[in-house]
Amino acid sequence: MCVRTSSRNIAIGCVAAALLALPAAASAGSANASALGQDLDSLLGSAELGGATAGLVVRNADTGDTLYSRLGDSLLTPGSNEKLVTSTAALDLLGTDYSFDTIVRYTGSLTNGTVNGDLYLKGFGDPTTTLADYQAMAAQVRQAGITSVTGRLVADDTWYDSTRLGPDWAWDDEPYYYDAQVSALTVAPDANANAGSVNVVITPAAAGQPATVTMNPPNSYITIQNTATTGSATALSVNRVHGTNTITVAGTIAAGAQPDTERMSVDNPTAFVASLFRKALSDAGVSVTGANAFQKMPTGLPTVASHTSATLGQLLPTFLKQSNNMIAETLTKSAGQERLASGTFAGGVNALTTKLGDLGIDPNQYNQFDGSGLSRMDIVSPAQIAQLLINAKSRPWFQSWYDALPVAGNSDPAIGGTLAHRMAGTPAANNLHGKTGSLTGVSALSGYVTAADGEHLVFSMVSNNFLPATVKDVEDAVAVRLAQYDGSADTARQPAQRLAPHARTGKATDRRAGLECSWTHTC
Repeated sequence: MCVRTSSRNIAIGCVAAALLALPAAASAGSANASALGQDLDSLLGSAELGGATAGLVVRNADTGDTLYSRLGDSLLTPGSNEKLVTSTAALDLLGTDYSFDTIVRYTGSLTNGTVNGDLYLKGFGDPTTTLADYQAMAAQVRQAGITSVTGRLVADDTWYDSTRLGPDWAWDDEPYYYDAQVSALTVAPDANANAGSVNVVITPAAAGQPATVTMNPPNSYITIQNTATTGSATALSVNRVHGTNTITVAGTIAAGAQPDTERMSVDNPTAFVASLFRKALSDAGVSVTGANAFQKMPTGLPTVASHTSATLGQLLPTFLKQSNNMIAETLTKSAGQERLASGTFAGGVNALTTKLGDLGIDPNQYNQFDGSGLSRMDIVSPAQIAQLLINAKSRPWFQSWYDALPVAGNSDPAIGGTLAHRMAGTPAANNLHGKTGSLTGVSALSGYVTAADGEHLVFSMVSNNFLPATVKDVEDAVAVRLAQYDGSADTARQPAQRLAPHARTGKATDRRAGLECSWTHTC
């Protein structure tokens, strides 16, 4: 039994139990003797998976019948397939109308435009707030008749705890947007809701001249150390020095090239927001005499400005199409706060767990430590994911959730998401709705596909411990074979056609190329 705990011994014990179970799980049922089963066996025997553990389950989405299972009960690290669990449990727990607020209140008195007290900015986890939203709230403060504050600007992020990074997140990913710090008071650089990060934009100049570096949102909180030059080719390195807000930009960018945008995380997003909001207040004509401070806001104060996010239902495409880690973690901590009054990773996981049984996940055969799947201690089986996909079909929110999943082979990133450049021109294109998952040595693809005979299928393929190489071409070939499945008339396809390994468009210097793919990459 795998119990959610901070103890690594328990997590290791779960992995050991999974490994002990592999010989029994490897036995194929009669379904695997079919033409489909033979082809899938062939694909799972691909060289890319040599020595790895790859589990695959295929079921009829309407009847629940199993068409294929190989290592289906193996407990594996799912990467961002974890978001299938987080999103469905959060929808059950919080509902599609759930939204996030940000409010501004003050202490003391307001006389002749002056607040004789402190101005508080409190966040409730909104991962979508942008600089424009904080500027709008600053304008509301001014419209409320406030022109000066004698006290401090106080930022309150206590809706969540102060643990910024999830359990077992890789330390060397910490400078990058997909591993940003989680705060109840944060800011995103644009509409993609990559909260707690900034866009660093490198623009070429004339050949031989220094490149120009700017940031969105513009700020004085982060220091840029720029040694990048304009040359004949682009080979850039962008990094944030650990434990600081100094971002280094080095290398070259080709003369005449389009500006290069790199997304980097911020150290202490709460303090970053306080800095941005103070500047927004000043620009709106509101001066604050005191320094920035950080503490819990008292109750019963008058509200002078607020912002409410889009609903969870409306945020689903941003969350799932882009595989947005920060929305996943925000939902996790919010679930903990709303159900258990505990805005922590552990509280959130425990709150979400209350919904797992109805979704087809046995909490005794499952381990979760965060919401995004960045933690390598997260463990789930392909069989459980497949059952979740079936159970989700009965939920009132299913259609909007299904539509928010990436669609294979659709080049519009708002539709295709992380599958935009996969399986194009195949029977799976504009057919398969699924969720990707990628960490070094971890890859997953699970979702829905309509077979050639009209049969609705669900499938989950999770692979662990393969050598540094992509196995996504194997996943794609499996998915295409399912789209070709022709029921009782099905026959083996010549060698269960392999697709050419898909190419990534990330730069050679981009460390993220082997991790969870950005929706703008070909992955």
